[in-house]
Amino acid sequence: MTHLRDGDFLPPSELRPLQQRLWERQRQHVEKSSAFYDELWAGRRAPADLEDLPALPLTDKAGLRRSQALHPPFGSYLAAPRAAAVRLHRTSGTTGQAMNLALSARDCRITQIVGGRSHRAAGLGPGHTVVHCLSYQMWMGGLTDHLTLEETGALVVPFGVGGSELLIRTIREVGIDAISCTPSYPAVLERVVEERFPGLAPRDLGLRLGLFGGEAGLDDPALRTRLRETWGMEPRNANYGVSDVLSNFAAQCEHDTRLHFLAADLLFPELIDPETTDVLPIAAGGRGELVLTHLDRICQPLVRFRTGDIVAIDETEPCRCGRHGFRFRVVGRSDDMVVVRGLNLFPTMVAAVLAAIPALSGDYRILLDSPPPHDILPITCETARGQAGGADLVLHVEAALKRDLGATARVTLVPHGTFPVTEGKTQRVLRNFA
Repeated sequence: MTHLRDGDFLPPSELRPLQQRLWERQRQHVEKSSAFYDELWAGRRAPADLEDLPALPLTDKAGLRRSQALHPPFGSYLAAPRAAAVRLHRTSGTTGQAMNLALSARDCRITQIVGGRSHRAAGLGPGHTVVHCLSYQMWMGGLTDHLTLEETGALVVPFGVGGSELLIRTIREVGIDAISCTPSYPAVLERVVEERFPGLAPRDLGLRLGLFGGEAGLDDPALRTRLRETWGMEPRNANYGVSDVLSNFAAQCEHDTRLHFLAADLLFPELIDPETTDVLPIAAGGRGELVLTHLDRICQPLVRFRTGDIVAIDETEPCRCGRHGFRFRVVGRSDDMVVVRGLNLFPTMVAAVLAAIPALSGDYRILLDSPPPHDILPITCETARGQAGGADLVLHVEAALKRDLGATARVTLVPHGTFPVTEGKTQRVLRNFA
């Protein structure tokens, strides 16, 4: 399949017929081999035309979890003999039960090629030496993302998480000029540099390109500016994926900080209203939950899978980089959405308000002690280094949240350093009730 090398550059006139051809083969595979979809569709056949996909029910994570609990370890949506699987990954379990992911050799190769598109779009290529600092322990973001980095032709250093002092020494000794990690990890390294390497500044390490993913944060212009000023690196949002679907299939390019959808030749996207599940047009200005269908998947093919990610579609015209996929931003997750007096609030929205207040570090937690409905947003904010809290600051933060989000907040301040600085995903919304 020659399109795999440059599928992100295909114009609609070539892409649409390709999608349809792939879907014809994929739907036959699903109908023949997936007991999960045979049950979900109640014996109905999948539509021949992709445009008619909304006639089928949606697939959600809860259904997949039930399937794996009843049919361990891979669920009844394993559509190939177990011997066809050559790799097992496990999701992080951030939003619930961790899931077992089975990939065939072809699934692995497609994942690697598409992920390579993302890192290549973000600027990585031959001549770079990149250190990969995500967990290798079963999580797809480790080994699989390592291989997607290799797909660009860069020299990849498989470091993983932990051992930050050794990482700093390695960056200096090897001449590493790019890093792949979460947006929050540089803050960890800054602390280690300050404490363990007197006289050394982060920008002295020589990192010039930051490839970030795994958590929100890089949409904040203030964070990008701080990374440039502190590290001397160009920050790129380079690693958006959905583990159950594809490890990495969207990234920014040098011309646009928004994510480019880079896998339209392998994933058919839909947009739905997360509450009504009505299908929405993928058009500039659209906002809704991203739904994805595999067009080429052997082991665990998914059809109309609800990702849980709420995205804003900003642009559908081709980018200056030559890529044709729509450009979007992830504004939150449906399972992280907090409804306060009818307002749909996401952690990214809260973070944008707090980042504009210099007296705060930007770190926070939304602590929910009771189920909805919520009349007040309970939020605990960390003060900036050397900054004392106080009633005036509390009132200032509450007023800013009311002004910018329209929500009444109950703010609690805690000293700088209260929240642990993590190397992996940070959970901002904590629900402390059954």
